[in-house]
Amino acid sequence: MFNRSFLIGDVIVLVGWIGMSGSEEETYSIIFTTLKHPARRKILNMLSARSMTFSQMLDKLGIPGSQLTYHLETLSEFIVKMETGKYKLSRLGEASVSMLKGAEEVESVQTKKFSSLPLRWKSLFAVLIIGIVLLASISYIQYASFDQLSRDYGLLEADFERVKSQNQQMLLSSTAERVMTIIRDVVQIDVTKYQITLLSNTVETRSDLGGVVEEILKYSLTSSRSKIDIVLRFRNSHFSLYEFYLLEGVPPYDPIFTQPQPTDVLEATRGLIDRYKSSVSDPYLGEMSTLLASTNETDTEQTLGNTKFRVTINGDNAEVLLMYTSDGVDFAAKRIRLVFQNNILQELSDDWFFYEVGSTQVSVSKEQAIQIAINATKDFEWNADGEQVSNFNVLSEPVSALFFPHSRTEPLVLFPYWYITLYLDREYPGGVNSIAVGVWADTGEVANIQALSGQIVT
Repeated sequence: MFNRSFLIGDVIVLVGWIGMSGSEEETYSIIFTTLKHPARRKILNMLSARSMTFSQMLDKLGIPGSQLTYHLETLSEFIVKMETGKYKLSRLGEASVSMLKGAEEVESVQTKKFSSLPLRWKSLFAVLIIGIVLLASISYIQYASFDQLSRDYGLLEADFERVKSQNQQMLLSSTAERVMTIIRDVVQIDVTKYQITLLSNTVETRSDLGGVVEEILKYSLTSSRSKIDIVLRFRNSHFSLYEFYLLEGVPPYDPIFTQPQPTDVLEATRGLIDRYKSSVSDPYLGEMSTLLASTNETDTEQTLGNTKFRVTINGDNAEVLLMYTSDGVDFAAKRIRLVFQNNILQELSDDWFFYEVGSTQVSVSKEQAIQIAINATKDFEWNADGEQVSNFNVLSEPVSALFFPHSRTEPLVLFPYWYITLYLDREYPGGVNSIAVGVWADTGEVANIQALSGQIVT
């Protein structure tokens, strides 16, 4: 018996080869216009038996050569001309012949059966056949549309990667200029005396910092007398961190500078801040520069406007902080920090531009924060290897209470905050010997509480 699915499959193949660039009506018109001429159908049937030359087909058909040329051009998608000069069926031509033979079989077999059916069944059968063919065609249209979408997606993905690569190259170029500004102009390392190699460059979007784009670069600086590693960090394209590491060298170990460097920490800080101000032009650096100009060597702490200067010297090491202060509240996270070792700058970090101040109100004193923390431990428990621990004793002394503003809901907005550490009378399951409690200094609310292990009692 004739297989109808085979015929439908051939129709789908034909639709696929002709293409679905236009409407369905246009597609079907192209198919049937091509195959409706008996000469063209005969050409396809002849070539399905064997490949033939132009002259052989001309003899078989008995038509003028110009007509055969016209028919062959019309059948260009259905036939292939080989190097030998003979013509054969293409895959589309083979599918077409299969469909034509199937249609002829349907006509010869079904005509006899169909003529004996009542008119009602004839109509139903005709509608059914038309529906099947249309359903197959629609299915192929959907498949072709999906296939086109897939190809379009592939092209878009390739374009995205190309643009990403171009942006990365632009980023590297602009970052290199900013890197040289810090190393050469601010820190005053003589880059002409070193072979500089970029060791790594990572770019990351920090979701924990509100989507900040952070770029960290590591450079190797090698000269005849020393090898240095320098790490720089940029956040949203703004300089954030410089770190200096001397890996090896011969005396003197100091890096090679373009200018003689001061041995006095305060003088070195003044010069660095002034050069940094010239490079980035952030307004807060003006107040810092003014404050440093009025600070003398004996001052360990000074305040001007919203800037507090604090220096800590311990032997050959020195730390300088320029932090934001307001209403007597120091925001230590919003700062510029300089670290010197043997009069050489080891670190320069700028997080002043990075943070905002949400509140300067301090309504909770240190003693009140400690009591709030003690009360919070009464309902606290922790899990240690499946055991819930809730029966523990908190010592009244010692107690550690550190005040430093902390982010609350927005990761870069600071609020006054107490960090309280309460010590326990012994070590409990899980190695826990203390409990840390965070208390908001403006509202008195408990921010967080956690069990700590291995804490040293101070």
